[in-house]
Amino acid sequence: MAQHNELGKKGEQLAVDFLLENGYAIIERNYRFDKAEVDIIAQKENILAIIEVKTRTTADFGNPQDFVKPKQIQRLVKAVDAYVTTNDLNVEVRFDIVAIVKDGKQFKIEHLKNAFYHF
Repeated sequence: MAQHNELGKKGEQLAVDFLLENGYAIIERNYRFDKAEVDIIAQKENILAIIEVKTRTTADFGNPQDFVKPKQIQRLVKAVDAYVTTNDLNVEVRFDIVAIVKDGKQFKIEHLKNAFYHF
């Protein structure tokens, strides 16, 4: 497996662990619809949190969250709309980014709630 794929998988697992520690229930991982893949669908109380995980070995080229592009956001919104409709959910939907940067042997994790409003 390519090194960036391993880093991505590690980042997703770190994000899941972080969310569980912060009271979220993990509903789905790697949910696919059309051309979109939603990394994590989690729920906390009446909020369905759609989590895009971005993991980087360094922030030298920009923060991880800076790598979420408008086209990707459009695909995620379409996928989540289908997910909510198909599952007949009555919840508030929020789009978050969990940004992870490797720092030596540790990882810095930042949870950006309502992240797509910043684009």
